[in-house]
Amino acid sequence: NFSYGVIMLRIALVLLAVLGFANPVLAAAPQIGEQAPAFAVQDINGKRISPAEFNHKTIVLEWNNPECPFVKKFYGAGKMQELQKKAVADGVVWLTINSSALGKQGAISPEEAMKINKERGWAGTAYILDPHGNIGRMYGAKTTPHMFIINKNGNLVYAGAIDSKNSANPADIPDATNYVTAALNDLKAEKNIATPSTQAYGCSIKYGEEQP
Repeated sequence: NFSYGVIMLRIALVLLAVLGFANPVLAAAPQIGEQAPAFAVQDINGKRISPAEFNHKTIVLEWNNPECPFVKKFYGAGKMQELQKKAVADGVVWLTINSSALGKQGAISPEEAMKINKERGWAGTAYILDPHGNIGRMYGAKTTPHMFIINKNGNLVYAGAIDSKNSANPADIPDATNYVTAALNDLKAEKNIATPSTQAYGCSIKYGEEQP
């Protein structure tokens, strides 16, 4: 029956969309407690970066688009740099990742990234350009900033927003709960993370076409 076949096809398409197969970002998102997806790339200085090589260290992944107002909120106020400095001083590896596709907002060259980082006082471990969106899709990163924390055993233990106030206004930072700071403090104290998952907010990541 033709109409029956059409109906079943439509149902199948709806199910695919709901399950996330129609969206490579959603389909790839790892779950809290699972082993964090592995990758190996070069940073803007040409240094090989792979989370698997940071033995027994906590790792923060920060998705970045230097033109995004929500990113400017934290860098303009110096708060992201403060977080980076404190984390690195505590032995945390801080990887900043830019998944903007070439020709889209936030896409920059390694030289431009170095210049922006110097101007802003960026204080992370490595800055990674991901123009094909491979790492972003691997983690299901959706916004800038979108924050992820990997524990010393290589498991994903936090994913979500940087703080509790969905706003691009720097004046809202002092009254917000910073989820990244709280999670890192819990890990340092060898406690379970009180809030392991939150809804990320910010600018949507400017992905290009999915690469094979």
